[in-house]
Amino acid sequence: MRHKLGYRKLNRTSEHRKALFQNMLNSLIKYEQITTTLPKAKELKPKMDKVITMSKKKNLQSKKDLFSELQSKLSVDKLLNTLSQRYEKRHGGYCRVIRAGFRYGDDAPMAILELVDRDINAKKIDVKKKKDENIKTSKEDKTSEPTKKAKEKK
Repeated sequence: MRHKLGYRKLNRTSEHRKALFQNMLNSLIKYEQITTTLPKAKELKPKMDKVITMSKKKNLQSKKDLFSELQSKLSVDKLLNTLSQRYEKRHGGYCRVIRAGFRYGDDAPMAILELVDRDINAKKIDVKKKKDENIKTSKEDKTSEPTKKAKEKK
């Protein structure tokens, strides 16, 4: 029987599992919502809750522990400055797991892991906006090249 045997191994070595959760924690802190498989989301939720609880202490040792866990200065700064203030009055339960159907290729159960009271604009952090000038200049370059070639042929 499998009573109280700890955690899901997710068919990975311990180093691979540690790196996987570190990357997922950094992504969850950055975007405040990620989509992954259900078993990974269920394993990541308590880790995220512990990281946020650690960030609420706001002392040097907790900052060092956070950096050793996440290995990302940007994530640690966001935890200490933004998320710890947002969840100052909340005593746990900082993120939720929402089931999101099944993946098309292998029918794996999918889930959305998101922070409670998340910032909706955080998901659009890396989306680059195209400027109208760049679009116009690229169109002008494309139209001007064939006309130059046509004039050279004549």
